[in-house]
Order: sequence, then C-alpha cells, then structure tokens
Amino acid sequence: MSARFGDGALARMLDRRMAIPVIVAPMFLVSSVELVVEACRARIIGSMPTLNARTPAILDEWLRRIGDSLGGQDLPPYAMNIIAHTSNARFDEDLDVVVNHRVPLVISSVGNPSRIVDRVRSYGGHVLADVASIRHARRAAEAGVDGLILLCAGAGGHTGWLNPFSFVEEVRSFFDGPVALAGGLSNGRQVKTLRPLGVDFAYMGTRFLTAEENQANEAYRQMVIECGADDILLTSEVSGMPANMLRPSLERFGTDGKRPPNKFEISASNEQRAWRDVWGAGHGVGSVKKVERLSEIVARLEAEFANASS
Repeated sequence: MSARFGDGALARMLDRRMAIPVIVAPMFLVSSVELVVEACRARIIGSMPTLNARTPAILDEWLRRIGDSLGGQDLPPYAMNIIAHTSNARFDEDLDVVVNHRVPLVISSVGNPSRIVDRVRSYGGHVLADVASIRHARRAAEAGVDGLILLCAGAGGHTGWLNPFSFVEEVRSFFDGPVALAGGLSNGRQVKTLRPLGVDFAYMGTRFLTAEENQANEAYRQMVIECGADDILLTSEVSGMPANMLRPSLERFGTDGKRPPNKFEISASNEQRAWRDVWGAGHGVGSVKKVERLSEIVARLEAEFANASS
C-alpha cells in the first residue's frame, strides 16, 4: 500500500501502521470513544464528531480517554470531525479542545476549513475536508487542507450526488494529495479497487452501524440489518442538506421525506432530536447483516481485501 498522505514521513507511518486503507466515518450520535479506540487498535482510522459530546467539557474528557487508551502504541492516528458551518456555536470551544489534545487528524465538514487548517498545522496535525462538489473540493484545496474526502452518491447521512469515477478524475486534475472516497463501500473487494482509480482511502460509515462498540440503539441496528438499497431515501427535510436516510425511520417519524427542506442550522435543538429518530444509512446497507464487534468487521474487510484480484 502506498499512502500519499501529506508529507513523506506521515505517508510512511500510515503504510506501516494501517492494516487496510479504511477510515471509519464520523457518525452523528452513533460514533463513540470505544468505536474510535477499537478502530485504531484494529489498525484502521477511527473518527467521531465533536458534537457527539454534549459539551466541550465532555469532549475534553473523551479525548483524554482516547489519548490514554492509544498513547505510546504504534497504531494509526484517530480523527475528530468539526462542523465548520457558521451556525455551529461550539466551533471555537471545540477547536480549542481539539488543539489542546493535539488531535492528529481533523475532518472539517460543512463550511470553510481555513479556520481549522492553521491551528491544527501549528502542532503538526493534518486536516481533511469532506466535499460534495468540484467547487467545494477546489475551495478546500485552496484553503490548504492535507486531504479531501469525496462524498459521492450513496454515502450515508449528509451526502453528495456525483458519480465517483467522474468526481475522482476531475479532482485529480488539480489535487495530488490524499483522497478518501465515500459512497456505498461495504467490503474489502471494493476497497481494493480504489487505488487504481487514484483514491487512497475508503471512507465507511454504514458498514460500522451495527458494530457493538457504537452508540446506535438496538432498533436502529435492527432496521439497518433489515433494509436494503431500495430502502434508502435522499431527502433535505431532516437537516436542510441532502442526506440519505432509512425510509422506514422517516415513515415512523411521520414524514415521507418530501416536505420542503429545513434551513441547515447545526445549533438548533430540533435537529438533534430529529437525528435521534430519523436514521441515516448509505447505499451499502444491504451488505450489513448482523451485529458484531468492530474487530470482526475489520478482519472480514482485511480478508476480502487480501483475496481480491489486484
């Protein structure tokens, strides 16, 4: 595996430390400290949104726990996801906590990542930006991010709409840093196909929705197991941004996902309530068949990756 992740030293470190080029995507209200720690112990990159912690003080404690659990071990780095949108009232406080803990990877979402880049770079950290369009990708590259996460059609939760082949090809015409791809990836065979396309990492969330270590409730996990790709509905009703959601959860919530979209407002309390009851998943949901430990999921991904044709 050849990781083009930032400078040469970091690339060599990731080559040595990672078992398979997979990032566990940060999942709102689902990712947990345990999920991040176990992902890194399984030699992939674990991540979580800062807003999963109810307050910056809780975030500080969570990062201390992650650091204590992973410190001093030759493992992949972990990542924290920060919403850069101006409506995120906790942006400054959360970024302060992230910088104080010298979080190695920071994922910027929904906003200009330039507010994050300089502060994370100040201690040697690296910034990835998730992007859903060529315009967003260019802006993130101009802001100086180290890597891009391409949200393609089929990604769970907040998603993109572009075909991955077209998206990667055009991004590679102006960006030569590391690229991760999100959208419908569910097994190691698919991960193996990414490198020839110019992609360094698979960005997987749906595949880990039934991991024992996450915070998803049992009803959510069971719905994921029972659903297939035809049960995913693209809607802007939940948060004001396009998101792939589980149709049965929308119906249970009393909507068909076709009402006029809300305004995106990450600080609004009603959004957090909505995401507790309306659940996201991507097009790869049909491959998720049971609840199991994260280490078992990664072992299967590794085996599929190793056995796939080059």
